[in-house]
Amino acid sequence: MTITAAIVLFAVTWFMVFFIVLPLRLTTQGDAGVVVPGTPKGAPLNEIVARKAKITTLVAIVVWAALYLVITSGLISVRDFDWMDRMGPVRTE
Repeated sequence: MTITAAIVLFAVTWFMVFFIVLPLRLTTQGDAGVVVPGTPKGAPLNEIVARKAKITTLVAIVVWAALYLVITSGLISVRDFDWMDRMGPVRTE
């Protein structure tokens, strides 16, 4: 795996984890009963994005490391997903 592929894999992993972590423990203005004029009831009450970004980074590092090890070990390859046998036989030269 090249350094560019590793960085792209980390970025994709980070954003996937971020979108999972973002709604956790979310308190909306509507839930708290304090709606600021001009904002929707579904707007967050507290801005804790920095804390969620730190949590996301820690979780993403663990997930990225697991994915990196699986990819570089050869445990799973692209041929494992060739269910219609379109890649042909493996060449042994």
